[in-house]
Amino acid sequence: MKKVVFGALVVAAFAMGRVSAQYVEPSCPGCQVARISAEEIQEYIEVGRTQNRIDQQVRSVDIGKSNVQLAVAHRGALDEPRPNSVASHSLVTEVYVVLSGSATNRTGPALVGRQPRPADNAAVQFLNGPGANSDDIENAETHELAAGDVFVIPAGTGHQFSKIDDHITYLMVRIDPDKVVPLMDAAASQAYLAEAR
Repeated sequence: MKKVVFGALVVAAFAMGRVSAQYVEPSCPGCQVARISAEEIQEYIEVGRTQNRIDQQVRSVDIGKSNVQLAVAHRGALDEPRPNSVASHSLVTEVYVVLSGSATNRTGPALVGRQPRPADNAAVQFLNGPGANSDDIENAETHELAAGDVFVIPAGTGHQFSKIDDHITYLMVRIDPDKVVPLMDAAASQAYLAEAR
């Protein structure tokens, strides 16, 4: 029975044009694969914890029509939001994968007191491209984040940590379709870690 149902679904998908038997050229032929070891991620976590480096780029990889970045972020305890701490990134979407800790994050598109970041800002140049800091978010949504959660923040959406219980450590995957963030390979990562130790 399961085979019959699966076969019917495949036929229906073909009929609706959702599945094509035609070969489509890959969007990134010859692009390099990037592997980042658990040990390397742990080194970034330790640097973040011991040296209070909140957002550290680990890689920035060309995947054809887009770049993708991986960063490690570690933030300590926070009782209330800092002034002008609503961040928004014009072209880059961020995906948080929470490794440990917990926090409250506010999000929304209606930014109050938006101030564009200057072009020579390090975050603009090396982490998440053009963006802004704002004073507040009108009608913000509140999200409780904990270890194991995945949190997607589309480009242009304001986001702000309003409370962090003890700490929050997360991997951040950045989707960069306009390729505004420079590439970063394993050698550059090792050089960064050597300088940070």
